[in-house]
Amino acid sequence: MTAKKITTGALTGAVFLMATSAIGPGFITQTTKFTAELKASFGFVILVSVLMDIGVQLNIWRIISVSRLYAQDIAGKVLPGSGYVLSVLIILGGIAFNIGNIAGAGLGLNVLTGCSVQTGAVTSCIIAVLLFVFKEAGKAMDNFAKLLGVVMIALTVYVAYQSHPPMGEAAVKTFFPDAINETIILTIVGGTVGGYISFAGAHRLLEAGIGGEENIKQVSASAVSAILLATIMRVVLFIAALGIVWQGISLSAANPAATVFETAAGTAGKKIFGLVLWSAAITSVVGSAFTSVTFAKTLHNTVARYFRHIIVCFILFSTVIFLIVGQPVKILLLAGAVNGLILPFALSIILLAAYKKNITGHYRHPYWMAVAGWIVVTAMAYMGIKAITAITG
Repeated sequence: MTAKKITTGALTGAVFLMATSAIGPGFITQTTKFTAELKASFGFVILVSVLMDIGVQLNIWRIISVSRLYAQDIAGKVLPGSGYVLSVLIILGGIAFNIGNIAGAGLGLNVLTGCSVQTGAVTSCIIAVLLFVFKEAGKAMDNFAKLLGVVMIALTVYVAYQSHPPMGEAAVKTFFPDAINETIILTIVGGTVGGYISFAGAHRLLEAGIGGEENIKQVSASAVSAILLATIMRVVLFIAALGIVWQGISLSAANPAATVFETAAGTAGKKIFGLVLWSAAITSVVGSAFTSVTFAKTLHNTVARYFRHIIVCFILFSTVIFLIVGQPVKILLLAGAVNGLILPFALSIILLAAYKKNITGHYRHPYWMAVAGWIVVTAMAYMGIKAITAITG
């Protein structure tokens, strides 16, 4: 295999790893819930959020690539000690959300096969662990993310078609909404590029040895492609949910997405929902574990030596916690809010690093890109603090 093919494969793998890391159980639930609230005007939220997501992703992927440094190492060079803070926040957030991802995978298999949620969680854990048992774990992870990413989108397109959505109304309200909800916009941005997610693909490229200014065009294209891939899934889910809501059908508060799939396609729709939920959850388990452990490399040299083993332990630990205590709702809510603060903290460090020659050398970072990044930093910091105050208060 030529170097060009290896690079292309790694770039595509990074795209799917980031996108499928973003498309988790929370992604599916939020999209259907917010569609029920805003109806066709949710299209405007998607439009604005994708522009913000691209601004975040381009800044992070480009600086990590040019510097050939992990995000935590960049942070340490900008502000001594901040790399350790970022690593701890990412790892703790990753564990908290992986508990939810394991639970989602268990629920997906429960719907699909009728097994208990706990059995489904253990089965999913074993499948995720097997990916990292092989020496070619990176390639296996890439192919796994690609396969299930395509499966999720294809099945949801079918459900969207069956729901008979008002496409004209959706198109109009995407540009001329009836209402604008800033909180929902920022929630969607945080769910797509918050916490570990924005670093998943960039760190995957570093693991594959791809970096430097000579690869900046390909990395930038991959960063945008990852956001667009996640957005395609968001749009298809939005269209599917809108078709059901438009008929006057109320979505279940406990599981709005299940109502959409089952109403649109009957018993088959229910099984499709199970497969889509499992695919979304299991790929997020893999992405969260891989990315979180790349941040642990800063904490101790041993992590690099036993990288795959520690990823396996990360997945097993998350599963055991779920089996013992279930999903601690308040902890997950708090972790979500903390993830909202990780993004502005991490992005602000990346933006400061962009103009430090000891990090990026002679690379010149576009000013428009930096300005877009600082706008997102300000907005997300405000909403993150507000959310944490609401939860803890």
